[in-house]
Amino acid sequence: MGKLQGRAFIFKDNVDTDQIYPGRYLELTDPKAIGAHAMEGADPAFAAKVRPGDIIVAGRNFGCGSSREHAVITLKEAGVGAVLALSFGRIFYRNAINLGLPAIRLVDEPKLEEGDLLTIDLEGGTITVSSGDVQSFVPFPPEIREIIQGGGIIPLVKSEQQE
Repeated sequence: MGKLQGRAFIFKDNVDTDQIYPGRYLELTDPKAIGAHAMEGADPAFAAKVRPGDIIVAGRNFGCGSSREHAVITLKEAGVGAVLALSFGRIFYRNAINLGLPAIRLVDEPKLEEGDLLTIDLEGGTITVSSGDVQSFVPFPPEIREIIQGGGIIPLVKSEQQE
């Protein structure tokens, strides 16, 4: 599994799933339309600013709230490459892994600024900031890396069935 690279978008503690993907859009079914509303409750301009591979960096309890998978789907469709946080809502975390979005638990408060370029080594457990600072995180176990690399649990299982 390679490295991920993208610009940092910083958010606060307790970003709930309604801020990630507002409930008023739940009737949308087209993934592209869903992606157009990513983080709209926290930053209405986010979907217009984010580029493929960019990384959300948050404080504690990112993804708290409802169990809707839309919160992860919108981030993936918007192009978010990973989410870094001090902690995650339990259901959001599992949805992220199941859908192939790296949800990385930070050990310490991140030392970075909005727009910093981050390089994440998922196997090595390091985040290198464009300033030169290197931060560590507990790497995913091999089974989780396999799910993420496979694009999520369903694509992984389908690929294994075709072998």
